Amino acid sequence: MNILEAERLSISFGGVRAVDNVTLAVPKGMIFSIIGPNGAGKTTLFNLVSGLYAPGDGRVKLAGQDVTGLAPEALAARGLSRTFQNLQIFFRMTALENVMVGRHRHERTGIIAELLHLPLVNRQNRATRAAALAALDRVGLARHAERSAGGLSYGDLKRLEIARALASEPAVLLLDEPAAGCNPVETKELEHVIRGIAKQGITVVLVEHDMKLVMNVSDRIHVLANGTSLTEGTAAEVRTNPAVIEAYLGVRETEDQARAVS
Repeated sequence: MNILEAERLSISFGGVRAVDNVTLAVPKGMIFSIIGPNGAGKTTLFNLVSGLYAPGDGRVKLAGQDVTGLAPEALAARGLSRTFQNLQIFFRMTALENVMVGRHRHERTGIIAELLHLPLVNRQNRATRAAALAALDRVGLARHAERSAGGLSYGDLKRLEIARALASEPAVLLLDEPAAGCNPVETKELEHVIRGIAKQGITVVLVEHDMKLVMNVSDRIHVLANGTSLTEGTAAEVRTNPAVIEAYLGVRETEDQARAVS
C-alpha cells in the first residue's frame, strides 16, 4: 500500500519551473529518499507535499485520500509531520518542553478548562509529558529532558526536532536535510534514529545531501534534476546509474561508492 503519493506535481516561481511533472509513490513503512543536486527542487517538492506550497498542477494523496492544498496543520492531523533544514527550536525552553509543543494536535482542553484548573487539564498534561518523554527516548535524548535546549549540541538539536515531530504520532515523517551541518559521529547517530523510526512502522521520506547516509538507510531513492524526475530505484541501482552519475554524483562517484559501503 502506498501511504504517500505525488501525481504530476508542478509549481513555478517567476516563470521558472521549480518542480515539473513529478510523480512518486511511497509504500507504507519504507525509508524513501529524494536526492539531487542543489536547485533540483527537493525542498520545493517537500513544501508541496507538506502543504507549505499549493501546486500549480498535480495532486498529493495521503493514505489514498486527496490532500492537495491542505494546510500543514490539517496534514499533521491526518498523520504527516516534517522537520526543516534550519533549526526551529525554542532555545529557552527545555528539551522536554520543546517536544511537548509537538503534542498540540492531541490536546483536547481549552482556555476555560485551564483557567478553572479542571482535573482533565492535569490528566492531559501528564499524558503530554509522558508522550514527550517517550519521543525523546526514541531519539536517544531522554537523559537531556530537563536541560535547556540552548545547552544541547548541534547534533542533539537535530534529533530534538525529530523527537518533536514524532510527538505528533505521524504515519509519515518528512525529514529535510537532517544531517546538514552534522559531523560523522552525529550523522551515524541520526542513521540509527532513522532506522529505529522505520522499524516502528513510521514511513520516513528523506531529503539529504549526505550520500553515505542515504545509501545506508534507504529502501528506495528518487532522483531529481532541474525540477524533474531522473530515475528511481534501490541504492545499488541509483549508485550505478550513468544518468545519476553525470547529473549528480559526478566524477567522484568511485570514491563516494567506497565511502558509502565502508
